[in-house]
Amino acid sequence: MKLGITPNMITFLGFIFNVLSTIVLIYGAEYGARDNHKYIAYAGILILVGGAMDMVDGRLARLSNQQNNFGALFDSVLDRYSELIMFFGFCYYFVTQDYLLTSIFSFFAMIGSIMVSYTRARAEGLGVNASVGLMQRPERIIIVSVSSILCGLISHLIGSTYEINVDWLPQPLFEPVSIFAWPIFILAISANITALRRLHFAKTKMTQ
Repeated sequence: MKLGITPNMITFLGFIFNVLSTIVLIYGAEYGARDNHKYIAYAGILILVGGAMDMVDGRLARLSNQQNNFGALFDSVLDRYSELIMFFGFCYYFVTQDYLLTSIFSFFAMIGSIMVSYTRARAEGLGVNASVGLMQRPERIIIVSVSSILCGLISHLIGSTYEINVDWLPQPLFEPVSIFAWPIFILAISANITALRRLHFAKTKMTQ
């Protein structure tokens, strides 16, 4: 490229945005009030931008004829680091701010996200294309980033202390953090189902 921008630079830039999102969440966890959800929204914006970088790098490689095996490996490795760091930020934030259930959802979403990618990569290494199921990386990034942004925005609009309580539930049925928590719960379930589905698909192909 005439500007000297390479796909690997774009990949690394996307990684940096995910690191920044985690720094924002850690800062919010340590210095923000529990009822101030703006840091979740800020992190979501950074994650969305980082995800956009992840979509651009591959296209840039194809258009500039810079595709190579190391670039693909570099992209995959930084994608995994990005997701682990991103989910660490959310787990840290929600544990620190005493949202235990949401932190658990985030942790299992992290497991599912990594296993979706791992099962595909391991199956491909054994000669099977197991790219079946939902919750590919773009879908995961959209769910995390959009739910984060909406959480902060709606919390600001309706009030961060707004709650809907039910007598027999130990926690509120709805509060602003629920706008992030429930999509992440769905992501956690569906991502792990996808990983298991890929495992079963690979087994079927390998035993034919």
